Amino acid sequence: MSFFSHCWFLTLRVLRHLMRQPWYIALTLIQPIIWLVLYGQLFKRVVELPGFQTNSYISFLTPGVIIMSALFGAGWSGMGVILDLDRGVMDRFLIAPVSRPAIIIGRLMYLAIVTVVQSLILFTMGFVLGARYPGGPAGLFVLLIAAISLSLPFGALSIAMALMARKQESVIGAVNFILLPLTFMSPVFIASPLMPAWMVAAARFNPLNWAVQAGRLALAGNPDWSRISIHLTALWAFGLFALWLATRAFRAYQRSA
Repeated sequence: MSFFSHCWFLTLRVLRHLMRQPWYIALTLIQPIIWLVLYGQLFKRVVELPGFQTNSYISFLTPGVIIMSALFGAGWSGMGVILDLDRGVMDRFLIAPVSRPAIIIGRLMYLAIVTVVQSLILFTMGFVLGARYPGGPAGLFVLLIAAISLSLPFGALSIAMALMARKQESVIGAVNFILLPLTFMSPVFIASPLMPAWMVAAARFNPLNWAVQAGRLALAGNPDWSRISIHLTALWAFGLFALWLATRAFRAYQRSA
């Protein structure tokens, strides 16, 4: 069997788990929906402050929540790897004639599928709550690309942490330690001109900011495609680096197994 066949079958393996427990997607959407409904109502008047370029806070908030949901979903990817380690599934993979990179790629393909499904649900929820975008279907497509381009690197990093730490508590602590600061040092909830200067400077190196900016720019009227391309290219470069780290972590696990 080819490498791509291995990737596909390993993706189907994880998708079957999801099909047996489809409520998982609903549970992961509870918090983003709360952000959309409650934050969207609580802070809807902040658009009256100078710095916002929209009259609708829900239109501003929805792309940010979609990207943030993709980020946090990716952060927990390592938990599935730890379950495989604890149950001996990973050891069986190592003695089976399966492509080693496909073990990681299969989980990332599954993550991309889940990210698209969750993003479409949240986008629909935002539309129901009043979000409107001149960018139309093309803008939505770019937003989905941005969400996937953010989720895959952090999914790879989460898998790398799981392979190195091999403890759920360690992965949970590391995920919260990394993702929460990234969230609040990005324009998810507030426009960049209203952020402190040091946060704006830090956001330039924040992958979450790159994805949010790419999505919002694409959904706006007359998108600045050059800026969108820069943000997406930065995300893809970060993705290659994260995949390299995950591969190194897997090789380290193989040597210790």
